[in-house]
Amino acid sequence: MNRASFFKSILWIILGLGLSAGITRMIFGLGSVTNLSDTTPWGLWKGFNVIPGIALAAGGFVLTAIIYVLRKEEYHRYARFSVLLALLGYITAATALVAELGLPWLVWHPVIYWQHHSALFEVAWCVMLYLVVLFLEFIPVPLEETGWLASVRRFLNKYKIILVILGIMISTLHQSSLGTLFLITPEKLHPLWYSALLPLLFFISAVAIGPLMVILAVNVVSYLYRKGIEKEKLARLGLVSVAVLVIYGLIRFVDLGVTGKFPLLFEGSWPSIVFWIEILMMLIIPIICLSLKRLRSSRIALSVATASGVLGMGLNRANVAGIMLINTGPAYIPTIYEIFVSLAIISAAILIFLFCVERFKMWEIKWEDPRNHPETPPQFDSISKVWLGTPRVAHRSIYSLIFIISLALGFSVISGSRLRSEGVAEIDVTMARGGDTLFIDGNRDNYGVAFPHLSHSERYGPDSSCVLCHHMNIPFDKTTPCYQCHRQMYTSSDVFRHDWHADPAGGNIACQECHPSNLPRAAAGAKTCDQCHSDLLPEGAQIEIINYDAPAYTDAMHILCIDCHQKEAQQSSERQDLDLCTACHVTRQLSQMPSQAERFFEDTTVNHVIVPRLNDNDTGEVEVP
Repeated sequence: MNRASFFKSILWIILGLGLSAGITRMIFGLGSVTNLSDTTPWGLWKGFNVIPGIALAAGGFVLTAIIYVLRKEEYHRYARFSVLLALLGYITAATALVAELGLPWLVWHPVIYWQHHSALFEVAWCVMLYLVVLFLEFIPVPLEETGWLASVRRFLNKYKIILVILGIMISTLHQSSLGTLFLITPEKLHPLWYSALLPLLFFISAVAIGPLMVILAVNVVSYLYRKGIEKEKLARLGLVSVAVLVIYGLIRFVDLGVTGKFPLLFEGSWPSIVFWIEILMMLIIPIICLSLKRLRSSRIALSVATASGVLGMGLNRANVAGIMLINTGPAYIPTIYEIFVSLAIISAAILIFLFCVERFKMWEIKWEDPRNHPETPPQFDSISKVWLGTPRVAHRSIYSLIFIISLALGFSVISGSRLRSEGVAEIDVTMARGGDTLFIDGNRDNYGVAFPHLSHSERYGPDSSCVLCHHMNIPFDKTTPCYQCHRQMYTSSDVFRHDWHADPAGGNIACQECHPSNLPRAAAGAKTCDQCHSDLLPEGAQIEIINYDAPAYTDAMHILCIDCHQKEAQQSSERQDLDLCTACHVTRQLSQMPSQAERFFEDTTVNHVIVPRLNDNDTGEVEVP
């Protein structure tokens, strides 16, 4: 197996593992494979894929500007290469964003719903437009291999300069706007990374590292396919990055000095150590290796300089986008599934890149004169004697087998408990009808309310109080948990399965059974659920079915508690604050929970909880009857 085949086999393994986690995330939600929460909504995918991916794709507009605007024709052979890298970089960022946000069918919303004062709105528009520009720039390359749409290819090639100028304009806007996005986080971002010059720093660093990404890709491809490289030409391109990196370093350190942050550089804390690691990788190593003629003429030094610069840029963006953001909740540590998804997105982009390199004319002239390199004699497997077809067919068979096995392995190791929870509180399933203290945490972010269940039950009557909260059952079910109907955290859910009721394979109920013939067939005039399902509402339940929408999970919890608390507050002079948020939402450490609650959390990983304040002289202890 040659270098390229071995490398692609590893990428297919990663892709299979990551795709299994990605499919699980799209079906069962973020809680099934990630540790993201309301308090930590930005995790590995934004900090490692989205923000760095857009920055590292800057080589597309930088190199095309050098070639078509500055007229440096000696780099023309790398134009297609850089455009493909940029296109895949933006697709990678967009894919990671879809994986984190979900709902890909709503991607058109920024086109219709404009938010003129939002930096993120401008970034969304620019990324969408630049993806179109990059696609139009690159599509003539695969069209060369076909006989159709030749007129389209000629037209795009003829007016390529217009696409180049559009790409430069759009990239300049959103590369800086990504920095603008973090100007709204002065209290959350560490001072060593927060600056009023973030938009300028983001743009300059992207311009500096973009060419290094192109050089690194050329080196990797030449190594995998045993091709020669133009070291001197690539080294001269690296000098462009050196000049811009020097400007970036001066601006950043002058800004730290002017704002009085210099002492933070030498305090020995882990942020200061990470800062110097970032500077070493992003500035010092590339500048030294590319400034000295003797070093930059070495292929090893060129590879070290470009790899260090690219990794340093990724670390910088990750620091700004997540690592150095101050946590306001439980510490976020990505799961192994998040890591698989992140690496799988990058692996898929690399596989597409290598496919294009192998199949299309990515190099507009030959690498080098083949007479300067002796031919490598063919090698045959004399042991297995297995024939899998032509090399192309054999590789497809091997890669397919590797991918399927890794995909199955990925599904097999995904936690079943995460899937069963479906992103809402397991407490509703396991203890909905009993227990002394219930921890209500609908979105499983380790924050919630410890509800004194036993004291409420005794106060309102053990036999008659259950229906005050457990007010509805799914037909043929007597212990329906809350999340079965209140399926969304913050939006209402339609609990009536109209398609199942009308389906011959389901309820097989004719339309006239629910819709009177003299009225339009609409939900407003249809029968209500309790007219068919007599056991839907338990005896004594104090709710009325008005429509088929169940309130959001949080709304349902609040409605149950707030109405009752307001009545209690009006009737009791001692608990007039009972209807305030602080009556239930008071932050406490788990170690301060009462013994009953401690026993409840023995097998959980909850770090912090929110418990109710039961008296005005609260000392941090919770009284549980």
